[in-house]
Amino acid sequence: MKPSAAERIAELRRQIAYHNYRYYTLDDPEISDAEYDRLMEELRALEAEHPELASPESPTQRVGAPPSGKFAKVRHAVPMLSLDNAFTAEDVAAFVERIRRFLRLDGEQLVFTAEPKIDGLSLSLRYERGELVCGATRGDGTQGEDVTANVRTLKDIPQKLTAHDVPEICEVRGEVYMTKSAFLELNRQQAAAGRPLFANPRNSAAGSLRQLDPNVTASRPLGFFAYGWGEMSRMPARTQSGMLEWFRSCGFRTNPLIRVCRSLDEMLAYHREMELQRGTLDYDIDGVVYKVDRIDWQERLGFVSRNPRWAVAHKFPAQKATTVVRAIEIQVGRTGALTPVAKLEPVTVGGVVVSNATLHNEDYIRALDVRIGDTVEIQRAGDVIPQVLRVVLERRPADARPFEFPKTCPCPLKTPVVRDVTNTGEQGAVARCSGEFACPHQKVEHLRHFVSRHAFDIEGLGEERIALFFERGWVKEPADIFTLAERNREIRLEEQPGFGAQSVRKLFDAIEARRTISLERFLYALGVRHVGETTARALARGYGSWPALRDACLAIARGDAEARQEMDALDQVGETVINSLAAYFGEKHNRAIVQRLEEQVRILDAEKPRTDSAIAGKTVVFTGTLNRLTREEAKALAERYGARVSGSVSKKTDYVVAGADAGSKLRKATELGVRVISEDEFLAMLPSGAHAGGE
Repeated sequence: MKPSAAERIAELRRQIAYHNYRYYTLDDPEISDAEYDRLMEELRALEAEHPELASPESPTQRVGAPPSGKFAKVRHAVPMLSLDNAFTAEDVAAFVERIRRFLRLDGEQLVFTAEPKIDGLSLSLRYERGELVCGATRGDGTQGEDVTANVRTLKDIPQKLTAHDVPEICEVRGEVYMTKSAFLELNRQQAAAGRPLFANPRNSAAGSLRQLDPNVTASRPLGFFAYGWGEMSRMPARTQSGMLEWFRSCGFRTNPLIRVCRSLDEMLAYHREMELQRGTLDYDIDGVVYKVDRIDWQERLGFVSRNPRWAVAHKFPAQKATTVVRAIEIQVGRTGALTPVAKLEPVTVGGVVVSNATLHNEDYIRALDVRIGDTVEIQRAGDVIPQVLRVVLERRPADARPFEFPKTCPCPLKTPVVRDVTNTGEQGAVARCSGEFACPHQKVEHLRHFVSRHAFDIEGLGEERIALFFERGWVKEPADIFTLAERNREIRLEEQPGFGAQSVRKLFDAIEARRTISLERFLYALGVRHVGETTARALARGYGSWPALRDACLAIARGDAEARQEMDALDQVGETVINSLAAYFGEKHNRAIVQRLEEQVRILDAEKPRTDSAIAGKTVVFTGTLNRLTREEAKALAERYGARVSGSVSKKTDYVVAGADAGSKLRKATELGVRVISEDEFLAMLPSGAHAGGE
């Protein structure tokens, strides 16, 4: 049965968030670019078809992944957004036509710059009075990592801008990369020294730039191409191509293959040319990027969601190969979801060996009719795990049988497997073990989630140790982790295989160091369904303290309508999240787990926003189309300066910021007597210099 839109959207968001984390934060992707693009395109299409299911926490509204925590955080004055993708000539033609319609162009020529899309690591360089003061990675688009000390070791990055007309504030953006020849030499050195090899040039560039020791970065052959800008106190040129020339005059390298295109035919010809040259270049590219050349038109076009309207990435076709499915295994996640994984006969595609691929769910297997023993066509773009495109039916073995999705969980309890049911009564795509906390797989996965990097982040307590401690009965729930040291007189962990006195001491020290935790991390660590990092952060900011948030959840679980309405008014929090929290805190077993955990840890109040503005402590609602800011930029500014951003208007609302074409929210504000202000009035309420520049 076809999965409901709500269930498929939820599953896609979960998968994409995970793969963002693997790619941007760990520099260790698990799926190919093509598979990632397919997931994102499917999600974007479903959200367009079902706007009632849209959510600000969706990956389509975000960029990348949060910073890793190794470096100090840097908040970008202008967000580092990503590009929308085009995969066909028809997609590019539609992109050009959308721009013509938006700008209402008749006979005026529309000019683009076209450049190779480097497969590297995005970097923002901030100069003040011509001096380099900060280098930051993209991070999640809003916050990146401060890698200034490492950036200063790169020969392609000038410490001082040499042009005669340098603005007082100048942010230059571009891509850090490693050439293929340098990558091969680096891996040769790694192998000779007995150190792990890098998977590909992109990973090696990212790993080299994010070294804690700048001397290591200095020893790595990294390059940098400048292609864009962030905050600028003054624009030195009026066109994209003019800015690239100005970058060169400042001492930056820009890609010599960049070209100005004056028609769709020229754009597509450039794409074909770059695809043919791709194999001969000494650096990896995975497509080309088209940008509207005139900067005033870029500013008029602005942004939609997380992407600029004035630019698009035209991707190259992915590489393909065939292999055999040797087995289909079922993995059980922390929410009980059963995920089938195809175990493939290892095959080399583009120099990388791949051996497995996710099959998503029962419906996906049935739609492709994948069977054990089948020859399948796989696809990859880059150098990671592929997607299964189709079954090569003419090579199917005579004895191949359709795969029977299990009716019981593979756990020892053999509890029944049930399909999710949506709010409309339709059968969902996800099959789950009905054993919930009684299921060992789910308990173990919950514990793994609890200690993961973005939750409690307990060093030395990885997946294997969590599984071992659970099997031995030493850790059955989160609170048990914090009593391990005092129970070690009976356990005697230092006498267990693989342990010693020093490693046990380090583990207990790491656990002790995590007894104090931020509110958003604590909430995320509980593993409540649909409460990811972004939602946990929104709830933490909205309630401020754990007692306030816990009491609100308990009230909602009891059916308190006012408490539910108050949570629903929070930006980035909707019915799905509220229902999940109500279900979680409505379960006696969960409440007991949380209570025992509370006794072991100290939960910090949420970080207090700035108070030096007229909107500090006020509730603000944005409606209509803004001219100077995107909606996300406006919300971020309001939160930064102490406001609480709400998605709906009520008597508690202090200001409604109304842009063009404001609708029902403006009418309701008028009815309730809420003060309505313009975008300019809103910006005037912020401290001087709070918003400058644009991209």
